[in-house]
Amino acid sequence: MNLHDWIDELCDALDVEIDLDEALILDVAKDAAHNVERPAAPITTFLLGYAAARSNGDPDKLEQLAAAATDLALRWDKSSDSIAHEDDDVDVEIDDSAEIDDEYESAGA
Repeated sequence: MNLHDWIDELCDALDVEIDLDEALILDVAKDAAHNVERPAAPITTFLLGYAAARSNGDPDKLEQLAAAATDLALRWDKSSDSIAHEDDDVDVEIDDSAEIDDEYESAGA
């Protein structure tokens, strides 16, 4: 199985019909990961996808949005304490001791 097969299967699973330019998406993710920090890559591509959906999937608009995201990533001014080196692992701490707020469920949601 290759990336194209994965994309086809994922689109089927998500019930999405789209002509995807995966190179464009991967380039945006790479620029975000290298110029901001690694966790910025999936967040950036998610937000790019959301913005593209709001534009009804217009390919020209997607290219404009991707260019804006790439431009921002390339201009991003990282402070020395926020720089993630390529060989560093990214650790995210999750506080799993927090209590769940039942107010949401009791409100009828």
